[in-house]
Amino acid sequence: MTMNTEQIWVYREPERVSSSQPITGYGVEAADGSIGKIDEATYEVGSSYLVIDTGPWIFGKKVMLPAGIVDRVDHDDRTVFVFVSKQEIKDAPEFDEETYRDKPYRGELGTYYEPFYERDRTTARR
Repeated sequence: MTMNTEQIWVYREPERVSSSQPITGYGVEAADGSIGKIDEATYEVGSSYLVIDTGPWIFGKKVMLPAGIVDRVDHDDRTVFVFVSKQEIKDAPEFDEETYRDKPYRGELGTYYEPFYERDRTTARR
């Protein structure tokens, strides 16, 4: 792995996302359109994630995104922006209500999203 695996589980703007500024219920915009609403958001340092209810977009399935995939948060519009595409999210390891908090699934998800995280870090206008 080219990065510290914890980085992908950390919000890029921790000052804008915390239990004191919760984002549960916010809409989520992928690079190419809306993907649903946040069903669950966690704020633990080094292990934060979002669970998104995709509604009709992927036939009512849920998806989990590591916090590092969040590009920015707009509290006024109640929207979270992620830098990956809808297809990249759709191709991620399948969300399982029973195992999504387990280390093996989180490891698989982190490994899947790592190349996108690295791609964004090297192309971002920061």
